[in-house]
Amino acid sequence: MVSCRRFFVAVISLSCLLASFTPSAQALPAFARKYGLRCSACHEAWPMLNYFGQKFKDNGYQLMNDRDSPIWQNPSYWPMTLRITPYFHRESTDKLPDVVDAPGTTNPSFVRGLTYSGFDHSGLDILTGGTLEKNISFLLVPSADETSAFHMESANVRFDNLFHSSWFNFKLGKFELDNLVSEKRILTLSANGGAYQLYHFIPAGDANIFGQIGDNQLGIEWMGHSVNDRTRISAAIMSTTDGSPDVPYGKNAYSGFFAASQAFDVGKLGTDRIGAYAMVGQAPTVFLTSGGVPIPSTGTGNKSFSREGFVGQFYFNKLNFQVVTQHGTDSAWFGAGFGNPIDNPGFPNNGPGVTLPAGTRNPSWNGAFIETHWVENPQLVFIQRSEWVHMSQQSIPGTPSNLGNTDNYVFGFRYMPLMNNRAGLAWHNEYAWIRQRGTALDGSDTTSSSVMSGLDFDF
Repeated sequence: MVSCRRFFVAVISLSCLLASFTPSAQALPAFARKYGLRCSACHEAWPMLNYFGQKFKDNGYQLMNDRDSPIWQNPSYWPMTLRITPYFHRESTDKLPDVVDAPGTTNPSFVRGLTYSGFDHSGLDILTGGTLEKNISFLLVPSADETSAFHMESANVRFDNLFHSSWFNFKLGKFELDNLVSEKRILTLSANGGAYQLYHFIPAGDANIFGQIGDNQLGIEWMGHSVNDRTRISAAIMSTTDGSPDVPYGKNAYSGFFAASQAFDVGKLGTDRIGAYAMVGQAPTVFLTSGGVPIPSTGTGNKSFSREGFVGQFYFNKLNFQVVTQHGTDSAWFGAGFGNPIDNPGFPNNGPGVTLPAGTRNPSWNGAFIETHWVENPQLVFIQRSEWVHMSQQSIPGTPSNLGNTDNYVFGFRYMPLMNNRAGLAWHNEYAWIRQRGTALDGSDTTSSSVMSGLDFDF
């Protein structure tokens, strides 16, 4: 079983490596055009928000003046931004399973590496957002991958300042979870560095795809904040689908996400913020079948999972740190491979008479990352991130204790010669390295790296 787990993990890792990234950051020069502001008013380094930008977002993309309502806008104004990134990259991994060594033969014990390079482009984001009327805001982001296959990244409407209070704001649709360190505004873009591993970690052999807090979700959210935005708190209820439409998994499965944070002044150094979050939910493990094939939307037998974390943003003039720690736990059923036979036909389906292997336990893990930014000026930022996710308890007895442990290191810089209320252009350069313990077919570690240099632009 451990050998099969390593094989599946290696295949998944290869698929992730070969897939090009699609930056889904939400940065709209349209807002700067609307209010006559520079992009640096809201962004510490595009697309990452500063304190003023976070307050603007929390107010429903409003400055809380007469210009918030669309009726006061120039009829030629259209709140839309297009974003894409042409780039050169080099991808390398030291170990891959080669299940077809030659035509007509198989040799699953053979392990080899892969390195390739070339010119490429990312997917396309079409971002539009703003106000439908004063205190009624929206965000719509149709997004395509690099092959032009579209999906809906974000689609939500928010009612702001209900009862004339900043504590009553409700959002409905598909939206980013209210996490203080946003993956949608991440400054790194490469195949091995363009996501927070902690937000998407799934233990080896685990079939729970639903606890990925980096993905946008479908649901409803209440969010409240003090007038000066120092204190923030939110609660969301989502369908347990990892943001997929049409409820393709459980017919009655929901998850909750809860977050709170507090900001405080540190004098001339800036405004720091600390916070905490928790994602708790249930997902199905039992699906009806037709001819042995699981039927979508029939999932029952819900089992639980949770993610809890602490977040900090600390500023020291030009130097700042984003710190995130997280603990994760899944039901033993997920750890044994139950949970998502819709997307993974080879995974088991729970049902009458099915029992867990003897001694199966709830898998659990701990992780953290520290991301450092040196903001030389609004046009030049240097980036470094160190990230670790390590298992504290494997689900299946006898599984190596470090199987699936992930270490990720990223270095880069963004130079933005163009940042105005019409367009943005960044020369992006990045190196990322990642290691996963025990995931190669022969039981050794797998390491991968990415080098990229490209032009990230929107208009």
